[in-house]
Parts: sequence; C-alpha cells; structure tokens
Amino acid sequence: MALRIGNRQARWLWLQAQGLADTPTGPLDLPEMIRRLGYVQLDTVQNVTRAHHHILWSRNQNYREPMLDKMLGEDRAVFEHFTHDASVLPMEFYPMWQRQFRRLGEKVAGYASFQKAVAEIGGEEIKARIAAEGPLSTQDFDTRLSGPKQMWDRPPHKRVMDQLWYAGELATSHRLNFTKYYDLSERVIPLQHRETIHDDESQIDWLCRNALDRLAFGSLGEIQRFWDAVNAKETKLWADSARDAVAVEVENHEGQWIKALAPPDIEIRLENVSRPTTRLRIINPFDPVVRDRYRLLTLFGFHYRNEMFVPAARRQWGYYVYPILEGDRFVGRIEIKADRAAGHLRVTQYWPEPGVRSSSARQNKLSAELARLARLIGVRNVLWECKGG
Repeated sequence: MALRIGNRQARWLWLQAQGLADTPTGPLDLPEMIRRLGYVQLDTVQNVTRAHHHILWSRNQNYREPMLDKMLGEDRAVFEHFTHDASVLPMEFYPMWQRQFRRLGEKVAGYASFQKAVAEIGGEEIKARIAAEGPLSTQDFDTRLSGPKQMWDRPPHKRVMDQLWYAGELATSHRLNFTKYYDLSERVIPLQHRETIHDDESQIDWLCRNALDRLAFGSLGEIQRFWDAVNAKETKLWADSARDAVAVEVENHEGQWIKALAPPDIEIRLENVSRPTTRLRIINPFDPVVRDRYRLLTLFGFHYRNEMFVPAARRQWGYYVYPILEGDRFVGRIEIKADRAAGHLRVTQYWPEPGVRSSSARQNKLSAELARLARLIGVRNVLWECKGG
C-alpha cells in the first residue's frame, strides 16, 4: 500500500519545503535561500516591491532590495534565464541548464517574427557590438517596428537579442533600474560552469529529482511544471526509471486521495515536519507557493488567479491582489499599492475568505505585516482606504 500523507501534513510539508513554515527572521543566507527555492521569478511590475524582492523578503525579512542585484551583477552567484518565466537560478545549476538553452533557443529561432528580425539585424552584428563595447541594453540599438503595433511586438534588435539570450549565447550581465544588460556568456558565466557538460539524460534526471525535492511530493504534472524545462513524455520516462522515488497518496482539501511521488527521504520529512508559524504573511502573486494554481487549490482549497491582464470590468478582485497566509491556511486576499512619493502604503481592498473571522488578533497580525512591508520599501504610513483597518 502506498504511503498516505494527510492534507494537513501535506500543507506543512509544502510550506516547509518552500521556506514559509518558519518565522522569517534570523541570520540571512541568501544563496542558500535561493538554492532551496530552486529559482526566484522576476517581474517588472513594482506595485509595492518587485515580485523577486517580495518572494525573498517573505522568507527572511532581513532581506533588502539591492541584495539580489548584487548577487547577479557583481558576485555572479546567480544567473538569469527562463523557467516557466524569467527567473534567477543559482550559478551552480548552470551546467544542468544546457538543454534548456538549446530547447528555447531553437523554439524562438523558429518563429517567423524572429526570422524577419534577423534578416534586418543579424545576431553576429549584435554580438560584435557587445564584444567591442561591453554590456548593452536594448536601448542601445535603434531598429524600429514597422506596420500596426501589436501588444507583444518587439523591435527587431530586441527579438534577436532575446533569441541569443534564450540560446545561452548572451547572458544577463546586470540590471540597472530593472533594465537588462546583455553580455557575451563567456564574460558572465564562470569558466568551470561553462565547461562542465552533462548529457541530456543526466540533466533530465537532475531536473526531475530536484523538482521533486523542492515540492516534497508531487504529481508528474507538478514535477514537469516546476522548472518547465522537461516535457510530459520525459517526465513520465524519468518517473518509470526512478527506482528510489516513493509512491504516495496525498489527501486534498476535500478528503480525496491523489496518487503522487515523493523523494526517498519522505518518511524522515514526515517525522520531522511541524506546524508552521502562525505569523500572518502577505504573499506575492508570483510566489512559488501560489504559482501552480491547481496545486494551491488542491492542497488549500484556495482559488486564486492573477487578474493583471483581465479587463477591469471583468475582474472579480483587482489588478494586483495578494493572498494572505496564516499558519497553514490562506485566510484572505488584499489589494495594496505603494505611493512612495507620498510615503504611504495604501490598502484599497481587503477580502477575508468565507468562514474566516476578522478577529482583533488576526487584524493585529495583518497590521503588523503591513507595517513590516512598509518598512521594506521605506515608507512611513499604512493608509486603509477600505473597511477592515
């Protein structure tokens, strides 16, 4: 009979694996935190603070915004590439990312839009300029779009630079005010990581094992979606050959049992898992704990979607709405926005989940978390512009 993991244990295991079970205080080991997460998703929108900063701060509130930029641009402790979205990953993972460079580079090179762009400005021309001038951003090139502008259109030089970046020929040198600067990979990635070569089978094995390790348990789909660097067939073949992966059944929030796999040390993890801190957290919409919406719903019964790209009239909640985690439950959602010029963190909407009582103790926890978030971004006041404050 497969090992069974009850719903509460499953939630505890998942939060522990993702660094949200402990109180987010104490000494900060940022490289280890990112290694434990596997990746940190980047996002351009600075609604309060950018997603990558918020994700790291949620796990240790001694984190400050310049720290990740230094790891990328000065320390070369992380590199930037594409998982399910643009992300930073520990630099030691680079050898296991070679097939992802090839997969994405070939995919983008097949787009008609890229082929049209490369006819106008070739990749060798761009690389020659970067080789001669040093790291450049897309603002250093001046090719223009022609014809009617579409939402996701990019000028030719941007399309070509991105393809070279996907293929691993260019790398992110650094970011300045979140503008990406591209350089030749050999000038960004340390030699030992570029020269370490693994075959595809070894890379797939590493990707699946490390996904499962960070999930604590997962279906084949969840293992595949973690990095989004292997396909469904590759994941299934890996699972069929992974003799040390443990077959388990996981209870969902409705009491149903779902088949999954777990790492070899799952019984030790179950022995050592403990109740998460009762501290209340405001979670970023791009946090890995909520990114897989199906897993979030399955484990917590919390239905969430990011409505940034939903027309305003069709939104159920709002433009940038944050889930609220307390202990092992998602107890609500909140819409907040920074007004840095005025020195305010504005609370525009607050929705407790059905059945969640807005007690004075819970309200005090929420106020304390808002005050901590305000300190992170350097504003003085939290302004409630709706009921609940």
